Parts: sequence; C-alpha cells; structure tokens
Amino acid sequence: MKNAFLGAVSALIVSASVAAAQDYPAKEIQGIIQWGAGGSTDTVMRAVTPHAEKVLGATVVLQNVTGGVGAIALNQVAAAEADGYTLLMGAENPLLYKVMGLGDKDYSDFTPINLLARGTPILVAGKDAPFDDYAGMMEHIRANPGEVRFGSTGPGGLPSVVTAMIQAVEGELDVTFVPYDGDGPALTALQGGAIDVMPAVLGASIEGIRAGTMKPLALFDVTPAEALPEVPTVTSFNEGYAAYLPWGPFFGIFVRNGTPEDAVAKLTAAYAEAAQQPEFLDLLRNRGFTLMNISGDEARAFLADWQRKTAWLMHDAGLTKASPEDFGIARPGE
Repeated sequence: MKNAFLGAVSALIVSASVAAAQDYPAKEIQGIIQWGAGGSTDTVMRAVTPHAEKVLGATVVLQNVTGGVGAIALNQVAAAEADGYTLLMGAENPLLYKVMGLGDKDYSDFTPINLLARGTPILVAGKDAPFDDYAGMMEHIRANPGEVRFGSTGPGGLPSVVTAMIQAVEGELDVTFVPYDGDGPALTALQGGAIDVMPAVLGASIEGIRAGTMKPLALFDVTPAEALPEVPTVTSFNEGYAAYLPWGPFFGIFVRNGTPEDAVAKLTAAYAEAAQQPEFLDLLRNRGFTLMNISGDEARAFLADWQRKTAWLMHDAGLTKASPEDFGIARPGE
C-alpha cells in the first residue's frame, strides 16, 4: 500500500512538471539588460522584445542592471533559477571576463537564445573637439600628451578593444581615460563636453552624428557603412588596421544552462520571429546594425570564434590579466 502511495505521488510530481513545462510561460519573464538606458544593447533589446512578447503571450519586464562591465547583470542571471523566467540581455563583454580577471563565468555557462545583431565600431568626437578626423586626432594627441579625454566602459568593453587596436597599430596612446557605465552615458558626456573622444557603436552614435552634436572621426571597418557612407574607414588612414578588421560588438539573449528544453525552444522561436519584424529591421538599418538572428550551434560557433580573436588581440596588446591559453582559448589559426 505504501509503495502504491509513493508511486502515485511520484506520478503526480512528474505530471505536474510536464504540465509546467508545457504551460511555459506561465508568468512574467525578467529581462536583465547588462548596460544602461540609451546604449546599443538597451536600444536593441527594447526594440525587439515587444514583438517577442506577442509570440510568447507573456510580458517580458526589462531592467537595466549596470556595473562591472556587465558582470553584475551576468552574475544576477547566473544566480537565478534555470527556469526560463530570467533572461540575460547582453553584449560581447562576458567573453573576455576570464582573461581580463573580471570573473570566472562567460557565455559558456549560458544557452544562446538568439544573437540578434552585430554593430560596427566608430570613433566619434565632441562637436567642439580641435580635430575633425582620425589623422587630426592622432596629430593632436602626439602634440598634447595627456590632454585628450577618451571615454571608456571598463576592461573588456568595446572602447577597450578599439583602444587596443589603436595601440597595436599606432603605439601607446598618451590620453586620459574616463570610465562610464555603458556607451549611452558616455555619449551623453561626450555631447556635454565632459570627454573629447569615444569609441562607440555606430548604432548608438548615429543620431548624434546626424544631429551635429558629435562628429565622426573614423569607422572601424574595411568598407564604408551604408547608413553613413560619407564617414571614412580607419583603414583609409592606416592600412595596419586591416589585420584586425572587420570586428564588432554583438547583442544577444541568453538563459542559464540547464533551462528546460521547452522553454528554450519557445524563447528561441519567439525571438527568431521577432527579429524578422519590419519595425525591428528598420531600426537596425537606420542605426547601422547588421541582422544576425542566429541560435543553437551556429550561435555557439560564432561566440567561440569571436572569443578567440578578441582575447588574443587584448592579450597581445598587454591588456589581459591572464593568457587565453589558461582557459583553453586557442590562438586563431592554431
């Protein structure tokens, strides 16, 4: 009798678990954005998520959690239940946490729901900066050591990678770095005159460029951007950059490893459909972002390749705390 009772209880538990998985989503989903309001990651996530909500039939509550070059948000999601109700909405930074000494987790601890889009880096200056292009900036920096103020988002952020490229090609930069919690606050500071130069994502700076509140110095790519074709590429000033480009940030949605397959499948399908909506595609096009919309093994392969290239770039520039080899990250081509 006792065994029969226990068997019935076990069956009920299994049935309840199956029903819970089939009912997903049965409550609000939390979307934790790694960076502050107004930045590239925030813009992309707030544009695509309303479309995903319609497919899911559930609300995704978005929250900006800043600090630690995105590590605070990542750790918050890593500590939550692996049930599909807490999403990490992040950029590329976690792939450098280990080599930069910022933490022991990266995207290998998470399942990619969707890598939505990638961006193109651009170097922008305040409208009153005493130079108008990349060559003028470099000349001014060399003539005025320590005077030019560069915005930064901390080690492993896009500005630090772009700065590593500049130093790899031009030699050490004698500038003053000013830290911010994301490119949104940094670009606001640039427009207010608190800093002089900011390595940023084209998508986050394009409106300011069009409005004349900041000026483009160089696009960090090998070909001009369709959204701003008049902006010169950095390779037009120095061919040495061709060895590192094209390179760029990306924006993706992740859940903890161990999240039920049903939840992963529903989230993946919802964001894949959302990323194809005309309004979202228009935003990407107008902001200079490039659609990716990849998941599963394709997303994992992209993440691994990006990590290899960028971790070794940072290490060769002397900006890492540990060698990529220490974490099994092979040098590209090996």
